Amino acid sequence: PDTDGAVWLDWVADLGDGFDSTYAVACLLARQNLTIGGLMLPRGQALVMGGDEVYPKASKQAYANQMRQPYAWAFPDRDRKSADGVPVFAIPGNHDWYDGLVLFLAYFCRDKPVHLGNWRTCQHRSYFAFQITEKWWLWATDIQLADDMDQPQAEYFTAIAKKMPHGSKIILCSAEPGWLYTHTNRSSWDIMDYAIDIAEGADNGLTIPLLLSGDTHHYSRYVAKDGTQFVTSGGGGAFRHPTHQLTDTVSLKWNGRTKELSLATHPAQQDKAAEPKCYPSKTISRNLLWRNLLFAFINWDFSLLMGVVYWIASIGLTLRNEWDAYAIVAAIFAGAIMGYTYKQEQSGRTSVLITSALHSAAHVVAVICFTRFFAQWNDSHFILDGEWYSVWKWLGVLLIEMGAVGFLVGSAIFGLNLLITCLCFGMNYNDAFSALRLNRFNNFLRLRIKDDNIEVFAIGLNDVPKRSQWVANPKARHGNPEEPVFIATPDLQPHLIERIGL
Repeated sequence: PDTDGAVWLDWVADLGDGFDSTYAVACLLARQNLTIGGLMLPRGQALVMGGDEVYPKASKQAYANQMRQPYAWAFPDRDRKSADGVPVFAIPGNHDWYDGLVLFLAYFCRDKPVHLGNWRTCQHRSYFAFQITEKWWLWATDIQLADDMDQPQAEYFTAIAKKMPHGSKIILCSAEPGWLYTHTNRSSWDIMDYAIDIAEGADNGLTIPLLLSGDTHHYSRYVAKDGTQFVTSGGGGAFRHPTHQLTDTVSLKWNGRTKELSLATHPAQQDKAAEPKCYPSKTISRNLLWRNLLFAFINWDFSLLMGVVYWIASIGLTLRNEWDAYAIVAAIFAGAIMGYTYKQEQSGRTSVLITSALHSAAHVVAVICFTRFFAQWNDSHFILDGEWYSVWKWLGVLLIEMGAVGFLVGSAIFGLNLLITCLCFGMNYNDAFSALRLNRFNNFLRLRIKDDNIEVFAIGLNDVPKRSQWVANPKARHGNPEEPVFIATPDLQPHLIERIGL
C-alpha cells in the first residue's frame, strides 16, 4: 500500500490496431501521477490488460509493433537485466486466440519475465487470480472461444476459492462483457456465471461487487439493484464502438438467480432523465454515424475495390444484354451482401433480410443503369467506321467510367446502408464505426483499493495526436527513466469520465 494505505491498479483493454492511440494511452498509464480534475492519481502498482492485445489477429509482427514497442517507448526500461518492475497481467481476447494462443503464451506466460518497457510479465496461465489487499482479490477468466469453462480452469478457481480468506471480495474480469451479449452470445456470460458459481459455491462468504471487461470499444457501466457494478472499458487504442445502441436495462441469470441491471447515470445526477454515463455519450455516438456519408473517401481503398467490382459486372452486362446476365449479376450481389450481413449479425430476423436485400438491390440498380447509360454514350462517341478502336480501349474506357461509379456511387451506397441500419435497425455496429477510422474517445480505468472499499476512476482521452504531432522527448535522451521516448505537441488532455465508489 501507499502512504495512505491504498493499493492502485490499472486496467486497459483492446490496445489497438495502429500506433497513435495505443501509444497515447500507454503514455498516460506510464505517468507516475495523473492530475485530473483536481485529483492526483498515482500510477497503478500493477497493470491488467483486459484482452485483445493486438488487432486484427495475433502475429509476431503485430505483438512487437502494436503492443510491445508502444509500451516500451511510453515507459522505458530502467534495467533490461532486472526482473524488478511494475507487474503486468493479460487476459487473452478472441484476437489473441487466432493463432491458438501461441504468441500470447510466449509473451505473457514465461518463467522468465518479459519486459514491456518497465512493466514485467509474471503470470503462468492464460487465466489467473491474485490478491490485491487483505480483503480484495482479482480473478481473470479465459473465454477460450468456448461455450463453457474447461476443467483445468474450473479446478484452478475452485482451489483458489477454497484458500481465500473468509469474506473476501472479488473483482471478476473477462475479455468479453457477457452482460451486453446476452441476446447474441450467451456463452461469454455463461463462463462468467460459472466463475460466480465457483466463488459462491465455496461456502467461504466470497462476494463479487465489481465485474470488468473489454472487447466492446467504449466505456459503459451497468449497476444491479444490490449495487454490483458491471463496467466495460475497451478503449485502449482500437477503433471506436458506438454507445447509442445500449439498452437501458439488462436481465441475466446470476448463479440461478435473476439479476436486473440498469445503465447507470453519473453518481451525482439524481435526475432520472439524465443521460446514461457512457463514453462517448449516446448523442455523440449517433452524431458520429453521419460521417458514413463520407464513406467513399474515408475508406478509399475499399472504394477502389468497389470500382473494380462494378467494372467487372458492367463488362458482363455489356457483352450479354440479356435477362440471364442481369439475373446472374443480381444473384452475385444478393448472395455476397445478404450472406455477409447474416454472418455478421448472426441472425435471420426480418430486418436483417429486408435491409440486406434492399442494399443488394441498390447496387444492382446502380450497375445496370450506369452500364446501360455508358453503353449508349460510348456507342455514339467512340465508334470509328462502325467498330471500336480496340477491345483494350473499350475495356479501358469502361474501367474509367464504371470504376468511378463504383468508387463514388457504390461506396456511397455502402456508407448509407451502414448509417441507416446502425441508426434505425440496431445492425452493423462494428462495421459502421470501424468504417469511420476514428482514433478518438479512448479510455482506461484506475482503481484505488483500501480496506473494504474500492474507487474506480474512469479516464477518457477525447483526442489523439496525429503522427506528425509526436516529437522526440529531449528529457528521455538524458536518461530520465520516467520520461517517454516521444511526447505529444500539444500535450495529451485526459479527463475524468466518472468516479465510482463501492
